[in-house]
Amino acid sequence: MAKDKIVKSGKAQQTSDQFNSKVYEDIRVALAEARAAVAVAVNTTMVGVYHEIGRQIAEAIGERAEYGKSLLAYLSERLTVEFGKGFTVPNLRNMRQFYQTFPNRYALRSELSWSHYRLLMRVEDESHREFYLKESADCGWTSRQLERQINSFFYERLLATQKESRPQIAKGIFKLEPAKDTDYILKDPYYPNKNKIRTIGRLRLKPPVIAA
Repeated sequence: MAKDKIVKSGKAQQTSDQFNSKVYEDIRVALAEARAAVAVAVNTTMVGVYHEIGRQIAEAIGERAEYGKSLLAYLSERLTVEFGKGFTVPNLRNMRQFYQTFPNRYALRSELSWSHYRLLMRVEDESHREFYLKESADCGWTSRQLERQINSFFYERLLATQKESRPQIAKGIFKLEPAKDTDYILKDPYYPNKNKIRTIGRLRLKPPVIAA
């Protein structure tokens, strides 16, 4: 009799543990999905803001190189005070180049982060750049995977490979550089404090008045 009670108690404990584990897994999945959704939303917002910053800087400077130096220094100082790190003069130049390289904001891919676009801007050949952009977005490459592909001349190697062997080359990147958690987007050093994201989304630049 006592033995039967022990067996029943053990089964009840096992059932309870399984139920608890299931509840935990359901909550974990919900949190992971929410974190991924937040990361994508933040990424899309910030890439759009950086494109807008680049547009305003590019249009304000035009062909006036000397004025551009003064404007970038001014903006860097003001933006850093209000929004924190990420707005150094070199970074602002990158945003300007971002707009100049990808002038159509509506053609930007939501799957790509600012880190992706910084890498893509280094690819001088437009056809190569468009290839890497499309592959990164369609295949879900992380920025590290994209960097590896660019540095290993993936586009050139693919063109030089027979058609039937190309899928194997394409799959190799995921073995050499496994994908990381989407949380890397929120840790990108270019992104300001998350508490300031709503404010920066409404950013309007006001360049200083400098005599010609």
